[in-house]
Amino acid sequence: MTEAIRIVVVDDDDLFRPMLVGNLGDAGFVVREFPAPDLALEALSAESVAAENNLDLLILDWKMPGLTGLELLQRLRQIGLMTPAIFLTSLDDVIYEEAALKAGAIDFVGKTRSFAILQRRIELALSRAEANGEEVLKESPDGIVQMGPLTLDAGSHAITWQSQPVNLTLGEFKSVALMVRAGRDVSYREIYDALRGENFAAGQGPDGYRANVRALIKRVRQKFIAVDPGFDAIENFPGFGYRWRNTDKEA
Repeated sequence: MTEAIRIVVVDDDDLFRPMLVGNLGDAGFVVREFPAPDLALEALSAESVAAENNLDLLILDWKMPGLTGLELLQRLRQIGLMTPAIFLTSLDDVIYEEAALKAGAIDFVGKTRSFAILQRRIELALSRAEANGEEVLKESPDGIVQMGPLTLDAGSHAITWQSQPVNLTLGEFKSVALMVRAGRDVSYREIYDALRGENFAAGQGPDGYRANVRALIKRVRQKFIAVDPGFDAIENFPGFGYRWRNTDKEA
């Protein structure tokens, strides 16, 4: 998976960046690094089409001098560079993650996570992007999201599947919207935080919230199955969470 994968790392931390680049190189990735977002923007803008054709992934820090990582991603999208991006940052508040995913990032990973976890997230993100293609998820300026037979209206919190309405509660809608926009495995904790706020305690023990999330997703599945008995777009990863699987090719 890692053979010939080309990654650009943009991070102003002169201690963390070399360590990350070294780990990526040892794992078999071909890495190019920039210590500042303006340098990355200048170089990638000048290369334009060449950069798109010779780059598989962006790994971006968030808080950097000049442009933030989010602003850098937005500028790159404006010049047509649609390379998948992962934010690797010390900012772990859900509002930053939501902003990153809304801007088109495919994942959001905390710097406290081990390199093994980051590598796995890179591999999952790239394999899914390759399988699904670049134009799977389409979102209009007014918040209408389309992915295969799914249409999601962020303004009215309405969802249709195969042109049929699916009557979800607001919490159920948020869970589906989170999975669809993330385009990756979403943890039990992420889903619960999106519903109740970060680190809200629920259930018995430190992981009690998982039962709540499992019950929620079970209800969501049942409502989609009522519309389409063959519905199977929500995949479970025991011990971690859920993923919304693109079904465009089968639809």
